[in-house]
Amino acid sequence: MRRISLVLFLILVCLGSKPAQGQAGPPAFDLVGPKVDVHVKRGEETLPIGQVPNLMPGDRLWIHPDFPESQSAHYVLIVGFLRGATNPPPSEWFTHVETWSKKVRQEGVFVTVPAEAQQAILFLAPSTGGDFSTLRSAVRGRPGLFVRSTQDLNFANADRMRLDTYLSEVKVTSQTDPKSLKDRAQKAAAVLGIRVEQQCFDKPSDQQAPCLTQHTEGMVLDDANVSNRVSQLTSGSSVDLMNQLAYSPIGGAGVFSPYIGAILDTARILASLHTAHFQYIPALSLPTDDTLNLRLSVPPSFKDPKSVVVIALPPVGPAKMPPLHPSNPSEQFCAQKPGLVLPAEGAPMVYGSPEAHDLKLRIQTKTGPIEIPVKADAGQGGLVLTKPAPALPPGDLTGVVVGKWGFDNWEGPRFHLVASGPGKWRVAASDELALVVGREDTLHVQGENTLCVAKVNAQPNGGVPLDVQWKSPRPQALEFAVPLKDAKPGEVSISIHQYGLDKPDKLTLMAYSEAASLDRLTLSAGDPEAILSGTRLDEVAKVSFSNIDWTPAELRRVQDVDQLSLKAGSATETLEPGKRYTAKVTLRDGRDLKVPVTVERSRPQVALLSKGSQEEETADPSPVHLGSPNDLPVERRLVFFLKSKSPQNFPRDQKVEVAAADNSFHTTLSLSDGTLMLEDSSTALGVVEPLAKFGSSAFGPVQARAVSGDGVPGEWLSLGTLVRLPGFKELRCPHAVSKPCTLTGTNLFLAHSISASSDFDSPVDVPADFTGTQMTVPHPSNGVLYLKLRDDPETVQTLGLTVLPATPTSSVAAKSTEKPSESKQTESRQSDQQSAQTPPQSKTDP
Repeated sequence: MRRISLVLFLILVCLGSKPAQGQAGPPAFDLVGPKVDVHVKRGEETLPIGQVPNLMPGDRLWIHPDFPESQSAHYVLIVGFLRGATNPPPSEWFTHVETWSKKVRQEGVFVTVPAEAQQAILFLAPSTGGDFSTLRSAVRGRPGLFVRSTQDLNFANADRMRLDTYLSEVKVTSQTDPKSLKDRAQKAAAVLGIRVEQQCFDKPSDQQAPCLTQHTEGMVLDDANVSNRVSQLTSGSSVDLMNQLAYSPIGGAGVFSPYIGAILDTARILASLHTAHFQYIPALSLPTDDTLNLRLSVPPSFKDPKSVVVIALPPVGPAKMPPLHPSNPSEQFCAQKPGLVLPAEGAPMVYGSPEAHDLKLRIQTKTGPIEIPVKADAGQGGLVLTKPAPALPPGDLTGVVVGKWGFDNWEGPRFHLVASGPGKWRVAASDELALVVGREDTLHVQGENTLCVAKVNAQPNGGVPLDVQWKSPRPQALEFAVPLKDAKPGEVSISIHQYGLDKPDKLTLMAYSEAASLDRLTLSAGDPEAILSGTRLDEVAKVSFSNIDWTPAELRRVQDVDQLSLKAGSATETLEPGKRYTAKVTLRDGRDLKVPVTVERSRPQVALLSKGSQEEETADPSPVHLGSPNDLPVERRLVFFLKSKSPQNFPRDQKVEVAAADNSFHTTLSLSDGTLMLEDSSTALGVVEPLAKFGSSAFGPVQARAVSGDGVPGEWLSLGTLVRLPGFKELRCPHAVSKPCTLTGTNLFLAHSISASSDFDSPVDVPADFTGTQMTVPHPSNGVLYLKLRDDPETVQTLGLTVLPATPTSSVAAKSTEKPSESKQTESRQSDQQSAQTPPQSKTDP
């Protein structure tokens, strides 16, 4: 806000007028002004002004006003330095340069930054008698005004460079690759801090670019990094005053946006700067290498009052390094992938200016560091390798971005990398006999890492290599379909190509010729589903016996046998167990085959009417409010109602088995021990104490099924998911909502992540090996936090602890709890595992 306000108030001061009614926004800086060439020398190193984010006392500036030979109006260039709003600079801090002199035209002028300087400023004024002394007196008389001017002009310069970078990206992409416009525009906007109108992407392609580039004055979002950097120029802030003035009618409320209206009263306060001979107009200075390209918002005047162009140079003081960080710190990348993009955000000026230069990705290896040049590319949303990576040792690596931020050495974000290595691929044991000619089969291949896989192709016996579509469901697994519809039986060669390797890894498998062969059709009386076993069952079209038609459902391959699920077209209760039946199987090519049928005894069938969990009356109520009825806390009593479907009445010797989906724990309920209770002749209530029956390590999907008195089990019914709840005790928060809180409790590792919003846009992830009793969490929104449990990380739960005021002892205790936990891990874990011991704070304030 402040940066736009001051630039505009300078305009209004010089014009001495209010904005006209109906004026829609700030004037555009679209008038091309003169150029000024600037070099900065620090020690033995010289940089163009475009690569200099800050000046330091002792820097030697070479300044060359670049006026054309035909320039008729003589301009005086005044180089000045300031030392704060309340300390007028001495007279010798001002340098008078006659731009029309031959020596200046040919050689420029050298100026050294004084020892106590805090700001640097340039003035271009028409040559008149007494111009230098008049301007010097104006600055020395009111230094605070010019301190504030340099601050806001530096803000505006940075914002304009970010905006120009974004607009250039949209323009170039819309002309060269319109299909990628949405992706590149969104990535550029994210790293540059630009607000994008998402509705523009709903328009026809030829209208998207004009839509994205309109109303540019409101597109630039605040960049805290620029704010902190420019704040070196002065102490104090006028933001509160401007915000208050902006909403007043006299300040332009309803005429301009609120922050634009704030300049009107500010202009009156500083109107005394306007004299009969001079008026001051701001200029944006947009660097191109060593040239400052000036942009003006109003035409300069060569008559009284003459226009003095005000130009801000970078602030004087130590540089603030850009806080660039990986977009996803846990993501891993293949170091040898051509054109690798390392997504990074948090420092828009890395992308919007050349201040970050000579960037390299430094990869540490046993033989020493390897450096690969990179560049910041806003359209790709990260740092892009400009040349292929050399040979690297296979395995996990760490890369850190290094380079220069102006004159200073800069170490940027770190990235987890992996380098490809040959071999070490194997086919899953269940797929070794899976390839059958005449169809497409899916292979599952295991390896060390799939990030560097470039492509996969398959070459059937006697055929040509074919590229196949592959996916990686896990970092160590490949899954792809092998097309063998027209192949011949024999060897099939699988080639896995990886980035950075000249030769692919090869796997050789056998493809078998398998004729349709039927083994048996099996079902239980009353079941709506049957299983047909055999080979080449993908050719089955339908099955029928005893006036019941069956249709294929799901085909599975278990070792070297196909299993085809069949759905019944009518009831099967009339089938007699033990009776011999023969089914007719119709293939897709019209042939009919026969297969024996085994009808087993009918299984008990029950329906789940309801389920729930009950807390003990003496137990303290949990502050966790479950987000899904399928989540069942292991600490509470599990109750559910079952209704018998077959037989119609619930037999008294029938039991109910409750077990984990992976059968890692189970128990049996019965009427005799009271864990089952009949509500009526067909409905039973089941009660399970999970903690007592299964222990505190029971979690995950749980299911139930009826078991008849003679041991015949029914179909499994899902009851939900057993989850374990952390023992949350208290939540202490500071008064400021921008500061994090301290959450105390036991078994905090049972929480997967915690967030201040239900969208989990900035969550705090809890390491799986977290052993502490306190952790830092975001400040709750509307009095509640949201969490995902480790036993069910897909469901959002609500944590409703009463927020207590933070105390100094609570924050100290939190730190003392975290640090010992880290030190204990030092001897047994790698450095990346140490950092995971203490959960990170949220990436942004809620």
